[in-house]
Formats: sequence, C-alpha cells, structure tokens
Amino acid sequence: MRTVDLIQRKRNGEELAPEEITWLVESYNRGEIPDYQVSAFLMAVYFQSMSELECTAMTESFIASGERLDLSSVPGPKVDKHSTGGVGDKTSLIAAPLAAAAGVKVPMISGRALGHTGGTLDKLEAIPGFRTAMTADEFREQLVKVGFAVIGQGPTVTPADGKFYSLRDATATVESIPLIAASIMSKKLAMTLDGLVLDVKVGSGAFMKRQVDARRLAQMMVTIARRADLRAQALVTDMNQPLGYAIGNALEIMEVSQTLQNAGPADLTRISLELAARMIFLGKITGTLDEARELAQSRLLDGSGYRKLKEVIAAQGGNPAVLDKFELLPNATGAAEITAPRGGYVTAIDAEEIGRASTIIGAGRDTKESVIDPAVGVILEVKAGQRVEEGSVLCRLYYTHEEHLEEASERVEDAFRISSNAPEGRELILEVVS
Repeated sequence: MRTVDLIQRKRNGEELAPEEITWLVESYNRGEIPDYQVSAFLMAVYFQSMSELECTAMTESFIASGERLDLSSVPGPKVDKHSTGGVGDKTSLIAAPLAAAAGVKVPMISGRALGHTGGTLDKLEAIPGFRTAMTADEFREQLVKVGFAVIGQGPTVTPADGKFYSLRDATATVESIPLIAASIMSKKLAMTLDGLVLDVKVGSGAFMKRQVDARRLAQMMVTIARRADLRAQALVTDMNQPLGYAIGNALEIMEVSQTLQNAGPADLTRISLELAARMIFLGKITGTLDEARELAQSRLLDGSGYRKLKEVIAAQGGNPAVLDKFELLPNATGAAEITAPRGGYVTAIDAEEIGRASTIIGAGRDTKESVIDPAVGVILEVKAGQRVEEGSVLCRLYYTHEEHLEEASERVEDAFRISSNAPEGRELILEVVS
C-alpha cells in the first residue's frame, strides 16, 4: 500500500476500504509516514469528507492504538456525556452529578479549553487541590464508591487520535465532521460504557455553525455508537449566545453551584436537566424518558445532585466548601463594566466574540501550552430578548491584568446587538438524534 495513492483517491472523492484506513492510522502512529503526507490526507478529507464506514474504521484504529479502560468490574449502568464545546457550557458538572445521584455510574474523560471554547478539566482545576489525573484502578474505585469520576485523556488512551488531532490543529482541519466524530467516539468507546449522551452545539460559539452540519455530526457519532453496540442519543442545541451567565473557570464553578441548588439560569438548568434525564434513561434506571425527567428534577430539588458534586470534589483532592464559600475560589482583582450604548432589545449576543474576549484576558488558551488564569472571565447581566436602557450594564469583565483589557472590552461591546424591536424566541434544544 502506498500513502500517495490513498491521498490521491481521497482527493478525488473515492471511498477507501476499512483496511486502508487502518493501515494509514497504524503506519502514522508507528512513525512510518511523514507529517506532510498525513496533512495532505487530512485536507483531502476536509474537502471530500468520509463515509460512515471510513469514519468507523478510523475510530476503531484510534482505539486499537492504545489501551482500553475496562470498567466491567464496576457494578451498575455506566453512562457518559460529551459536549462538542461551547461558551459558558458547564452542563457536564450539573447533568453528571444529577445522573449519578439517580444511580447512574458516570465515567467521564474530559478535555481542556482550546480557542474560544471552555474545557471541563480547566473548570474543575479552578478548585484548589482538585486532581484530574488518576490511575485506572483509582478511577474504577471512585466510580464504585462515589458513582462519578472525571479524568483527562492519558497518553495510553487512543494515542493515535492524539497525534492526528495535533496535526489537525496545525493544518486547519479541526472542523471536519468525520474527523471530529472519530476523535470523540474513539475516546468514548475506549472504555466500557452502557450508554452515551451527546450534546452537539451549533451556532456562533460552536465549531458547527450550521444546523445541517451539526445534525450530520450527531448522526455520524450515533451511527458509530450503534455499530459498537452502544446505546446513544444526541441533542443538537443552540450556541448562538453563551449558556448561562458565567464564562470563565472559577466563575462557572460558582454558577454550577447555584444551578445545583436550583438557583441557576433558566437555559442552563433546562438543558442540564434534559441531558441528565437522557443519561438516566439510557442507563435504564427508569422505564420511560418522562420518568427520567421527573427523577432528574427531584435530584435537583432535594439537593442530592449538589451533594454528589461535593462528594466528587472531596474524592479528587479538592475542597468541597468552595461550592458554599466562593471566596475560596480564585478571584479576579479588577472588574470593568460594559454598558448599553442605547436603549432597546438585546437581539443577539455573539457567543464566539464573548469566548474570544475571555480568552484574551486569560480564561482560555490559544495553544495547548498557554497558561490559564482561573479567576478571570465574563459575567453577563442580560440575555438575548431582554430590554435594556441606555447606560445599563450589559456585562462585567473580571481580570487580574490590564494588558489586554481594552481589546477584550471592544470584542465584548461588538458582541451585543441592540434593536428597537424584540427578537423572536429561540429554541434551546433544536432536535434529537437517536
């Protein structure tokens, strides 16, 4: 087999055989194919896409390149949840504790922020002492005792995916639907699961800008799951404005605490409850989805989801008191207000611009080597659809250094659209793929 032949055929839109995809992944992982040839292949995929069969073969090859995390010794239904990334998206830290409090075991391999989107690991590491690295035995033990554990992707899980992702990041091919699907699903299928709930974001603050593309990504991931005999459902959800009011790691932990105490934003609460319900349903804790929704709601109202997150924080070395005493979290030293230039209705809040502004002041990372400031970020005071008066506060930027504050402020100002007419209502959950 010759790499150049595979590149040429994919460039011309042909479907490669599963064994050809497997050979390409294995050869590159062994260092037998140079970066420039795989870069050319990735660009061909970006423009010509891949079939579900090709994508499944790539997923399986990524999994086979490393170790599998065997969770068969953990009793009970094991269901994970994954989001494709957004601005202010902290649903994992709400839905997972609610599902765990309902009897689901939640083994979660999470990622870090890159670009304008946030990462669950970075949010958790804003909690002093919280440890996201643990051995497989520690991970299994915590799942048995607590029912919920969060770790990062280690070097032994799907290492070929890690190599491909680094090359995608450097060659502007990250947004390819089949490459996203193979990367996500390889990490999920590398451990023993009974169910998987996917939250596929679409809009200005998501990788997928069009609903048709988000739907295709959701369908591809659900199909890969089915081929692996894994129950999966995907929600396509709106990310045209930030989710909730808080953007920034410690700020989002505060909002998670408020939401688990039933005092959080309506949009964040709604989608977190729906994700938790589907985790409960796929775990067969209840017989119907409506019963799962009732159970998730009850775990929110009785505080058991809130207590479950405290339990997880304590188990992973953090101080659970941070959920009650926000002063124990990293706090910014300065705040800047962004005010409305005129009165009217907020018709849009560009999520990507808010995410970029947060990154500029240190809440995110532009490269994997960037250091995050857990204290900084943005707190919205309004959401799309609300009426504002001239001079009223639209949001506040919390910062520790003034170096990039002016640039961030300009981006935030540009993110808000104000009109004399009220906008049409926007659905949060756009469709379900199962």
